[in-house]
Amino acid sequence: MGRFAAPGERGGVVSHRDRYDHFIGGEHVPPAEGGYTAHATPVTGAVFTEVARGTAGDVDRALDAAHGAADRWGGTSAAERATVLAEIADRLEDHVEALAVAETWDTGRPVREALADLPRAVGCFRHFGALIRAQRGGVSRLDDDLVAFHLREPIGVVDRFVPSHAPLLTAAVNLAPALAAGNTAVLRPDDHAPAALHVLVGLVADLLPPGVVNVVTGVGADEAPAGKGADVFFADVAASRDAFYDRAMAGFTTFSLDRALVQTPIHDRFLADATERARAAGPGHPLDTDTAVGAIAGRDRLDRTLSLIAIAERDGARVLCGGQPADLGGELSGGCYLEPTVIAGETRVSRFDLAGPVVRVTSFDHFDDAVKQLCGLNGVGLWSREAGVGFRTGRRVPARRVRVNTFHSGDGDRDALLDRYQRTKTVLVEQGCC
Repeated sequence: MGRFAAPGERGGVVSHRDRYDHFIGGEHVPPAEGGYTAHATPVTGAVFTEVARGTAGDVDRALDAAHGAADRWGGTSAAERATVLAEIADRLEDHVEALAVAETWDTGRPVREALADLPRAVGCFRHFGALIRAQRGGVSRLDDDLVAFHLREPIGVVDRFVPSHAPLLTAAVNLAPALAAGNTAVLRPDDHAPAALHVLVGLVADLLPPGVVNVVTGVGADEAPAGKGADVFFADVAASRDAFYDRAMAGFTTFSLDRALVQTPIHDRFLADATERARAAGPGHPLDTDTAVGAIAGRDRLDRTLSLIAIAERDGARVLCGGQPADLGGELSGGCYLEPTVIAGETRVSRFDLAGPVVRVTSFDHFDDAVKQLCGLNGVGLWSREAGVGFRTGRRVPARRVRVNTFHSGDGDRDALLDRYQRTKTVLVEQGCC
């Protein structure tokens, strides 16, 4: 597809406001204490907008607006809500490229990743709209005269932090089931990526009653990006250099993993090959659809990652490639880029603190050894040519989601999200007294 024009440039598919206020009660509302923060794109380092700097008073005002709209939105029929979610899906689908460019400009992640995520975001609204339309309550007869009616109700107001990694998909995954269930929402984007969420909400605001969705900026947690998880590579992965081997190695060229655990018999050879591929996968222009490695969302995160890499080296870990800032020259010279980095060995540095194209690699002898290193992860990948490995070992992995021979995270537990945003009310009716 080539390279997209930057927002606001001639031929661009999206433009940003010069200033983003909070979005509360269906209106753009200045911050209570009048503060704004200049927001720069990590792609070039240039400031492209100002964003309201929120305080507790702004959050309270947004919560009041959400509570004020809760009864009206929660009281609509499931069919009405399903119709609105379908309209939101249509609107987003019509603006996929604009949303992808907005997210890339905001976060620095490659536009091809955003373009892959956004159809999934659209699908979330369609899926939960259909799911809520088909949902039914239940009836239990407890004895001859006593009947229990089980009704599904919204929990009320949802307050959600939206991280800087894939913010639009993350927002959709949470917002779609929340709205489908009849809840209202307050969204607080990460301070490193506030603008893309404003673009999304601005596209669909007219489809929702005022106060149903509110956005408060400048109060999001200034956190390191969520980890992409660890992948375990069994010895048979390197039996031959074929399509399967290339697929397993893809994580070292797209950096779709944070940590690799490689079985000892293949560790050295596998690591050498992975490092060679990672070294060749240098960062490029994030708005180019051929770019696999983009920028890091924020100069402070880049600086922190560089300091943590230095700590890892002092701990005795080896930096096999990268570990230095990358200067792409020209208009990108002020951007936040890191050379693709592979770190081998143990270090006290947490995998969750490292941002950007960094992979940590350690070895394991037996799967029991690997399990000990996988605690605290949401997602784990298993790689083996034996089809049964995923089933035999997947249940032993202490993670909520397990991938087998793929880096695609999928949406296998999507339906469970609706339960998170609903509660069941039981109404007991004794018929004999009537």
